[in-house]
Amino acid sequence: HLMPDTPKILTRDDGGTIAYHRMPGKAPGVVFLTGFKSDMTGSKALALEEFCRNRGQAFLRFDYTGHGQSSGAFEDGTIGQWADDAILALDRLSDGPQVLVGSSMGGWIMLLCALARPGRVAGLLGIAAAPDFTEELIWRGLDDAARGELTRRGVIELACDYGDPPYAITRTLIEEGRDHLLLGGPIGLTCPVRLLQGMADDDVPWRTALRLADRLAGDDIEVTLIKGGDHRQSEPRDLERLRRTLDGLLRSEEHTSELQSPAHIGCPPLLDKKNKHSRASSVVLLSPPL
Repeated sequence: HLMPDTPKILTRDDGGTIAYHRMPGKAPGVVFLTGFKSDMTGSKALALEEFCRNRGQAFLRFDYTGHGQSSGAFEDGTIGQWADDAILALDRLSDGPQVLVGSSMGGWIMLLCALARPGRVAGLLGIAAAPDFTEELIWRGLDDAARGELTRRGVIELACDYGDPPYAITRTLIEEGRDHLLLGGPIGLTCPVRLLQGMADDDVPWRTALRLADRLAGDDIEVTLIKGGDHRQSEPRDLERLRRTLDGLLRSEEHTSELQSPAHIGCPPLLDKKNKHSRASSVVLLSPPL
């Protein structure tokens, strides 16, 4: 018998393995997307799993390639690879509409995932969401000497603020990340979005949340700025706010699904075949109940 904390394994087409924990329950399900160099055993992931268990909601958490208990080396990972992992997990490990909850880098991954599978995503909840961080927060934060070393050697070591050992940043991570940048133009998603952002976040500037809200095509978008809130948002009051925000999103989705057919659940953008990140959006208008 598997111990409760032993993850199940999803094998990718290339033979790599994704470790995950999946809990059955009602729709919309909840999928947790972790941060950069983080894993699915963090306090936010576990708090949301407990919340979903108590609420009867389906829940999925997993580790990207090169993270946690999944295969591969962290240094070989890219934004595209990790987004593909998330899309594969959504496709293979969840059923029906899902609310994606993304922490830090996971907030970028959830957007890429929703753009790739708009019909599956009922809502998005970002916690210190960090779209474009490889460019805006890493590359632009390097001085000329560090940029030169990264370009020449293909890798540099960066110190971690949380007492962990330094980690490698590769030129490939930066260059491949440029294929997935979102904040430079409209983001064609119209599903409900909630963004929780600490104003004392040392990693992600709090204005990022406002820029993201402005770029999103939908109008059901709420940004919560937490004065004094840090990047991790893992204190008891942070977790309570997270549960409350997710509960509100699920309640609005449950109400919406009673008013419309399942075919309309999600945030379908108008497909623009020339651009893999769809820029246009369509809005489903709901008739008021009689």
